[in-house]
Amino acid sequence: MGTPQFIQTTTGERMVVLSERDYTTLLEQAEDYRDIQAADAVRNRGEETFPGSVLDALLDGVPPVRVYREFRGMRSGELAEKAGISQGYLSEIEAGKKTGSVAVLTRLAEALGMELSDLI
Repeated sequence: MGTPQFIQTTTGERMVVLSERDYTTLLEQAEDYRDIQAADAVRNRGEETFPGSVLDALLDGVPPVRVYREFRGMRSGELAEKAGISQGYLSEIEAGKKTGSVAVLTRLAEALGMELSDLI
């Protein structure tokens, strides 16, 4: 960061002049700090947090079952077995070809340690 300039107005108020680059950097740092505080608050409530890559995948339209399975480091066969469904059926859900019944999505959510609402 560059050296800020301090200016005193005619009313006696002190003002700080920064380069636009320094100003932008400070804004980004403040936003990062707020994000860290928010994540800490979530963790303190015992809620799970996810990396940005999970959010990016969900926003890109990747089916949630696939996103969370990969995040958990599970193989598709392992998840299918835990949920009591065929690997082919899971593959169709993960590809977005089938939505899955509420009962199946509930079992998938339980197997992934997620809430049903996370998969819908």
